[in-house]
Amino acid sequence: MASAFMNWAKSPEARKYFFSTHFWGPLANWGLPLAALADLKKEPDFISGPMTAALASYSMVFMRFAWRVQPRNYLLFACHATNATAQLTQGARFINYLGNGKKGALPEIKLPDVKA
Repeated sequence: MASAFMNWAKSPEARKYFFSTHFWGPLANWGLPLAALADLKKEPDFISGPMTAALASYSMVFMRFAWRVQPRNYLLFACHATNATAQLTQGARFINYLGNGKKGALPEIKLPDVKA
């Protein structure tokens, strides 16, 4: 297995791949999911609900793109699958945080007493 990979790595096809946007684009894009995974350890009061929704949507759209483009870009697909999963986890943490009435939650509306 290792010798087959090394033979491929020495080939012109490998050089063409490593010097293309099919490799460097997804590699540069891995900053998003790595940051999202690092944010899972932070307090949920720093989570932005709209930004989390936007990043999750963005990653789901580009997962489809990575699958549909020819040749398929598995590195880009894995990057966006990881980011979508991390963002959806952050979204669940944000909803749970708001639902538990923590700081930053929507204010409670108190209705006046009405006597009939």
